[in-house]
Amino acid sequence: MDIINPSGKKTTAVKTEWLGKELSLEVNRVGFRTTSSVLVKYGDTVVLGSVVVGTKPVVQDFFPLSIDYEEKYYASGKISSSKFIKREGKPSDNAVLVGRLIDRPIRPLFPKGYRQEVQVVTTVLSMDPDFRPDMVAMIAASSALMNAGVPFDGPVAGLRIGRIDGEFKAFLSPEEREKSALDLVVACKDGKVVMVEAGAKEVSEDMIIEAMHWAVKNVQPALDLQRELSKIVNTPEQEYELVLPDEEIQKKVDKWCDGKFGDKVRGNVLERAQILDDLKYQMHDEFALELGEGETDNEKVEWYDENLRDKYNQAFELAVHHEVRRSIVEDGVRPDGRKLDEVRPLSSQVGILPRTHGSSLFTRGVTQAMNIVTLAPLSFGQLVDTMEVTDGVRRYMHHYNAPAYTVGECGRLGSPGRREIGHGYLAERALLPVLPKEEDFPYAIRSVTEIMSQNGSTSMAATCSSCLALMDAGVPLIRPVSGVAMGLMVDVPKGQAIEAKDIDKAYVLTDLMDAEDFAGDMDFKVTGTTEGVTALQMDMKVHGLPVEILEKAIKQSHAGRMFILEHMLSVIPGPRDEISKYAPRIEKLVVNPDKIGSIIGKGGETINKITSETGAMVDIEESGLVTVSGNDPEKIKKALDWIRGLVEEPEVGKIYDGKVVSIKDFGAFVNILPGVDGMLHISQISDKKIANVSDVLKVGQEVRVRLVAIDDKGRLSLSMRNL
Repeated sequence: MDIINPSGKKTTAVKTEWLGKELSLEVNRVGFRTTSSVLVKYGDTVVLGSVVVGTKPVVQDFFPLSIDYEEKYYASGKISSSKFIKREGKPSDNAVLVGRLIDRPIRPLFPKGYRQEVQVVTTVLSMDPDFRPDMVAMIAASSALMNAGVPFDGPVAGLRIGRIDGEFKAFLSPEEREKSALDLVVACKDGKVVMVEAGAKEVSEDMIIEAMHWAVKNVQPALDLQRELSKIVNTPEQEYELVLPDEEIQKKVDKWCDGKFGDKVRGNVLERAQILDDLKYQMHDEFALELGEGETDNEKVEWYDENLRDKYNQAFELAVHHEVRRSIVEDGVRPDGRKLDEVRPLSSQVGILPRTHGSSLFTRGVTQAMNIVTLAPLSFGQLVDTMEVTDGVRRYMHHYNAPAYTVGECGRLGSPGRREIGHGYLAERALLPVLPKEEDFPYAIRSVTEIMSQNGSTSMAATCSSCLALMDAGVPLIRPVSGVAMGLMVDVPKGQAIEAKDIDKAYVLTDLMDAEDFAGDMDFKVTGTTEGVTALQMDMKVHGLPVEILEKAIKQSHAGRMFILEHMLSVIPGPRDEISKYAPRIEKLVVNPDKIGSIIGKGGETINKITSETGAMVDIEESGLVTVSGNDPEKIKKALDWIRGLVEEPEVGKIYDGKVVSIKDFGAFVNILPGVDGMLHISQISDKKIANVSDVLKVGQEVRVRLVAIDDKGRLSLSMRNL
């Protein structure tokens, strides 16, 4: 049944079979006041993609595009577990990360200089528990933009890929994701890759390249369906103006800059920045009359145009970017004088903070990251409460902070933004595959990276500093992890598509710095061990790259990672043998899950008594893992002995210190374990003959007994003879 649309437009839907399920895109059913809305269904997942385009250009120097991913608990049949707040509040970290995942392939596909405000909201209305809804949301955002009349060079679509039984597969179930060594997201546009993100359990570079080829091939039906719907809707393109550099000003500035760069703007990064600032001020003097700041022979020029000055500054920055590209492509020399595959100077320290559990300072060029590791009992892990049904507890948390002073600017301090959350997550993903199991190292781990200075690839500095601090804290990592940022510049004419045949014109840069990032065509980060890749993130500045060129970049990254890892191991060759004396001591005990109730007691009475009388903290997992923590080994031992007594199973032949609980004519009942009594027959009390049990034993008396037998009914026979 069609919905009555106030505008008179008919509900229109297109469908296709895609990777085992029906994919449908529908317009004009909901969202009448939006610029464009598309309802996307895949399996039982339903996502609404909405776009609203501002009516006037925004006066600012960047494209005001916002892309948000809205989680709704009702979509998966859940109510928030919070005791106080049931309404959805600020986006979870997961929602922020998915929003970034959708934003990164879409943003580069708008023309430079586009300044209309564009807001994209993807809302998950129904969630199929068999797979994550993020890739459906990416299709919803792309399809809505295709029908919004904006200059979006789409469509795009993505796949989240795993590897099961040697085969690649998309839309994995939660159980399959647990088994898969690879969790790779690839966003594509007509045979080319526009964004990659991955978490992996030490997989090879070849596997990642193979998975990208698989994605490019299998994503095409989702792209074709978006074009089919766009052709039916046929939205007229909105009028817009691009805010581009003034061609006349650019020519003047380029001419003035000619011959002023060269060797003197290559070398030390800080000196280079000062030289460029000085050149910019010289340019202001050269064009002072045009900027309204100078004097003629007859009179002083008193007018001033800030907007005009900005245009000259933008032209100067563009001239610098062009020089960076030219120098790399023609001379093979980078802004700081390095070769294309050379890593900046490295220096690191560990144990730099006296009272923390683990600390490090990793310095690479001008980029510097300090990392601090804190250890705590498992109960200090973070409860994850989101729309998705695979929620649990985060035992390892990596947090990343980068205030404005780290780039030499003034700025407000506040809660972390999307960039900080994204960088922290990438570094967290890099280390997760090499963390010890909870059973072997029963700690919650918080790793915080405080960026001290920035000049490119702080997320990789965060990864390296985090690994160093974890080893300094005595966390027994399976293997150490390093990370490197790579860049790419492809020497093809402006506006020309980059093809696989251009691979010889692709210049890959190891250890990317800011100036190269601004002037380049792609940046990507890769982390891993000697055995393989653990995390990957690629962002394109161009409208897609063939896998063959990405393969060249990935292969070159391996040598960079190994060089950095060698430096890290020269600072600390492996995890310390012991954790910091300031970290809590934790002992573990695995018990029969059926015995957990004995430890907790009625209403928590027993466990509360253990903690209050011993001063140790006790945590119990459903699996039967019991951890006891504290700073005093004696208190931990006392609590452990108490718990062992509560859960211990009687063992034939073992000697117990028991207590007489009742006297009978034929013997006595002795308690040997909490809730476990055995029969001490009168004949087993002594080698001598005894007339009356009460002549030898009293209620409450402590005795030493051996468990002789347990009959088929579970009754225990004890003996005091021959001890």
